[in-house]
Amino acid sequence: MTDIAWIDLALASARPKALGALLRYFRNLDTAEEAFQEACLRAIRTWPEKGPPRDPTAWLIFVGRNSGIDAVRKRAKIQALPDEDQISDTEDAESDIADRLDDSHYRDDILRLLFICCHPDLPATQQIALALRIVSGLSVMQIARAFLVSESAMEQRITRAKARVAKAGVPFETPSPQERAERLVIVSTMIYLIFNEGYSQADPKQEAAAFSDEAIRLARLMLHIFPAEPELMGLLSLMLLQISRRQARFNTEDEIVLLEDQDRSLWNRPFINEALALLDKALRHRKPGPYQLQAAIAAVHSRAKRAEDTDWVEIDLLYRALERVQPSPVVTLNRAVVVSKLNGPQEALDLIEPLGEKLDGYFYYHGLRGNLLKQLGRIAPARIAFDRAIALAHSATEAAHIRRQIDKMQEEAAQPVART
Repeated sequence: MTDIAWIDLALASARPKALGALLRYFRNLDTAEEAFQEACLRAIRTWPEKGPPRDPTAWLIFVGRNSGIDAVRKRAKIQALPDEDQISDTEDAESDIADRLDDSHYRDDILRLLFICCHPDLPATQQIALALRIVSGLSVMQIARAFLVSESAMEQRITRAKARVAKAGVPFETPSPQERAERLVIVSTMIYLIFNEGYSQADPKQEAAAFSDEAIRLARLMLHIFPAEPELMGLLSLMLLQISRRQARFNTEDEIVLLEDQDRSLWNRPFINEALALLDKALRHRKPGPYQLQAAIAAVHSRAKRAEDTDWVEIDLLYRALERVQPSPVVTLNRAVVVSKLNGPQEALDLIEPLGEKLDGYFYYHGLRGNLLKQLGRIAPARIAFDRAIALAHSATEAAHIRRQIDKMQEEAAQPVART
């Protein structure tokens, strides 16, 4: 007898490779997904009695391919079936598949599958939803609950995403080294979007909170098939360093706790140690990219036992390097926090004021600007900035955090000035 929990884990682990291979065979996302689901159902029926196959992924590909061909024949009825080499590889048998799973074209299968989900024609919300459905295998109900929309609305969102991808005509040829590099950048961005969707949740019991763990799993998968990519190492390192602080980011009332006020004993040291080792390995390639630099910034914070021990000079240098590699108003905004620590609030305010037009719709811009104005004693403009931040807050937790700053500012302003 095979434990059902083991079967669930095996199916989840095999999904990207198996579905990617089936997509290459059938060149149709819906057909590939249906074939994989049928293979999973057959596995649930047969594995408990007969035991697991030598290679579960190869078994699922083999059974899914045959199931998919049968489905194509049934749908075709009187219509002639395409040539066999157009819908399957006639040389593939289960043993051949098992022997070739580590070959480069299987890496391309997975990369293609992820690339389809993060097609540039899709908005970010559809990219995340499609990846969680297709690659991670989450149900439409689970994804809908995470995004706080109805199941029917999420079903429509995913269906529209699939239709748009099909219309775009994604190429199935093996990508060139340059194309692979470009795809890795896009896929990494999509994985980080999924991570942030989960990381922003205050309540770890919420559906979306698990997205950060799923993003880390996807990053581990990508690093397994592309083990020499320093930016993938940097991405995984960055996410591990950020998630290591999960237990300290909110208090028992689900209120935001800023980094400098967090209880660092709650940080997950095994995650931090793994992340630092990954980052060290990535930097030895001497090809620093945005994720490596962001991870290096997070690493400086993780090495400080107390907030006052933080090496702000090193962080400033890293942010300057990040501005050169990936110029962005958001990067400059983040560096302004460091500048305020090193040179005071006025210099930081001078740095971010030119960003106002580009970042007027950005919650964190107005939150930081309000905080800097508050430190300078400019209460009225600080209140205007804080009010704007509340209007742009992504969650009730963020809005409540700004309101507490307003209350504290007003209390301090109401206190009588001591006379000498």
